[in-house]
Amino acid sequence: MTENISILGSTGSIGTQALDVVREIGGINVRAITAGSNIELLEKQIREFKPDIAAVMDEEKADILKDRVKDCSVKVLSGMDGLIEAAIYDKSDTVVTSVVGNIGIVPTFEAVKAGKNIALANKETLVSAGELIINAVNEHGVNLYPVDSEHSAIFQSLQCNEGNKIRRILLTASGGPFRGKTRDELKNVKASDALKHPNWNMGRKVTIDSASLMNKGLEVIEAKWLFGVDVEDIEVLVHPQSIVHSAVEYEDGAVIAQLGEPDMRIPIQYALTYPKRIKNSFPKIDFAKRNSLTFEKPDMDTFKCLSLAYRAIKCGGTMPAVMNGANETAVAAFLDGSIGFLDIAYIIEKTMESYTVKYDCSVEDLIEADKWAKDFSRGLINFKEK
Repeated sequence: MTENISILGSTGSIGTQALDVVREIGGINVRAITAGSNIELLEKQIREFKPDIAAVMDEEKADILKDRVKDCSVKVLSGMDGLIEAAIYDKSDTVVTSVVGNIGIVPTFEAVKAGKNIALANKETLVSAGELIINAVNEHGVNLYPVDSEHSAIFQSLQCNEGNKIRRILLTASGGPFRGKTRDELKNVKASDALKHPNWNMGRKVTIDSASLMNKGLEVIEAKWLFGVDVEDIEVLVHPQSIVHSAVEYEDGAVIAQLGEPDMRIPIQYALTYPKRIKNSFPKIDFAKRNSLTFEKPDMDTFKCLSLAYRAIKCGGTMPAVMNGANETAVAAFLDGSIGFLDIAYIIEKTMESYTVKYDCSVEDLIEADKWAKDFSRGLINFKEK
């Protein structure tokens, strides 16, 4: 069980729920916290958890925060340098990486090199830089604990089965708010429709990714790197109730799954307390009420983002970073009303088709690929607006 943590992205959905876990179980010191620009919430967290370091990506907001908390014994930092300093802080032993986007790659690398264990909630780190991250984790002898409910479920289903061959990983998806809809029905949906997730309370970007099934595509790529399996051995199943969080089928046909209420605090807690399980007051399953669990194959023709993710990881090299960068740009444009829902997949696909992949890549190559993808996809969006 970890005792001292840094939380990168403490004001976001995962970050705030991680702090819920700290409140609930106690025994964990919050040493460093970071935010993008939400200094109002960050100030409240500083006063409650009394971290040594607080960092804000927005430098002007950092100056405002510094003045607001001058009565507190906290060091206020800014920008990527501040994010990295929080990630490598010597009094933390585990870093919860819950920032959204490729911005999480560099601080995660630096934390690994500094010998920190990683509780990983930043999908893009493994999507864009999976091979490099896993190699660094192995080289520096640190632990990487998955926070996503699906990967936590797979991680838990693998316990005590070392050496037993996996036949396939069953990665479950809720299907999001648009499950069962046709392309014609999706032509005119709005961001407000896509943000109405039936089961989970998540941030805006992740909720849109769930609606498009890109979230599941990103998780397929993560699972490949986390668990060392071929992407062909990862099968996505739509499970609308979100009770079976994922499963592992072994070569003898036995399937071991992890079940629970759709509450992110449970996998967050497991990542922070592994290998211990500590009592909490979070919701527990009532099987008399949860008496119907259904599964179906995803519609990869209507929801093309999932097939694009499979295509990107099979291509390899810098292509996953390009796919992810284009998706970040397209989702932001959909949220601000610049494009339609179906345009998300279109923009990602056109960006991927226009890119020349680089292999044997460095972190700098991945960052450059991400920048290229965002610039190119913005050009597509601007063209559509004209």
